[in-house]
Amino acid sequence: MRPGRPLAFLLPLLLVLGACESDPVDTGDLAFAQVGQIQVQVQSVVAGGVGSLEETLSWRSEGPWVLAERISYDGQIGGETVRRPVLNPGELAPEYSSLIQQLNTTPGLRLFSDESPQQLDPECGSLRSRVTVTLRDEVRGEAARWIRCADGTFFTTTPGSAGPDAGASRVVTAAQLSRFFTLGNDAVSSYLGSLPFRTLAIGEDSPARPGGPRVFRSDDAEPPTGWMEFWNSHAGASEPPPEVDWERDMVVLAAVGRRLEAGDSVQVGRILPIDEGTRVEVVHRVPGDFCSPAAREGYPFHLAVAPRAEAPIQFADPIVERVPCGR
Repeated sequence: MRPGRPLAFLLPLLLVLGACESDPVDTGDLAFAQVGQIQVQVQSVVAGGVGSLEETLSWRSEGPWVLAERISYDGQIGGETVRRPVLNPGELAPEYSSLIQQLNTTPGLRLFSDESPQQLDPECGSLRSRVTVTLRDEVRGEAARWIRCADGTFFTTTPGSAGPDAGASRVVTAAQLSRFFTLGNDAVSSYLGSLPFRTLAIGEDSPARPGGPRVFRSDDAEPPTGWMEFWNSHAGASEPPPEVDWERDMVVLAAVGRRLEAGDSVQVGRILPIDEGTRVEVVHRVPGDFCSPAAREGYPFHLAVAPRAEAPIQFADPIVERVPCGR
C-alpha cells in the first residue's frame, strides 16, 4: 500500500464517532490550516519511565514533511533520527489537503468541537504518553492546539487508549491519520525496542583511536577494567572522567575505526535486550554519492550511557547510511 492513503479499518471508527455528531461549523472559505502546517508530537516513556522518547512530525501544506525522533536517558538526549518523504513532496499536497478537510469538517473527527476543547492540558502521569496536535494557519495567522494522554508511541498509540475526556479520541485519531498519510501503516520507530541512553561525548575523531566498538560494564559499583585507561587516552589525564553510576549503568562506545575522509560520523542506534544478552546497533553515516569530502584521518565515536544491560553484550555489523551533501 502506498504511504499516505487512510486505511479501510479506520472507516468503522469514523462512522461510530460520527453517529453522535451535529452539523459541522463553518470555518470560512478555506479550512483552518488548509494553507499552513500540522504538527504532531508524542512524548512517551521508555523502560518504565527512566527514559523517554519524543517524536515530532511536521507536515506542510505544500507536501514536505519531516519526522524527528529523540531518545533520552536521565533527561539527556542520547540519539536523534530524522526522516523525510521518499516520494516527491508535491505528490503529498493533496493528501495534506484531504486530512485537513477531515479534521475541520468530518463528523466525529473534526477537532473544532465542544467535545475536544483546546484549553485542556491534562496531567498524563509518569507512564502515559502526552499527545499534542497543532494546526497552524498561515492565512489567518493563527494556531490551534490540542493536548491529550494516551498509551504508546507515535507509531503505536490508538484512540481507544486516549483520555481524559471523550474528545481525546479525536486528537489521537488526528495523530494516527497524520502518521498513515505520511509514513504508511508499516513504519516503525527508529528506536523500537531500545533501552534508553544519553550521550557522554560524540565527535569525528577520538584521540584514543578506537579500532571498533566497545562496552564498559562493571559487576559492582567500581569503574570497570579499561575504562580509566580509555578515558585518559581519549580526553587526557588532566580531564576527570564523567560521573557514571556503575552499579546501575554502563557505557557503550560506538566506533568504526580509522577513516580517511572528513564527514564520517558514528552513533549508537539501538540497545536491544535479546534472548541471551544484549545487542547494540551502531549507525555509521558517510557522505553520499557525488559528495567531495576533504581527505582527513579521524576516528569517529559516540560514547553513550545506558542502563546496565544483561551480558553478553554483542555489537551488530554497523548500519551504513549515506548522508546527502550539506547535511
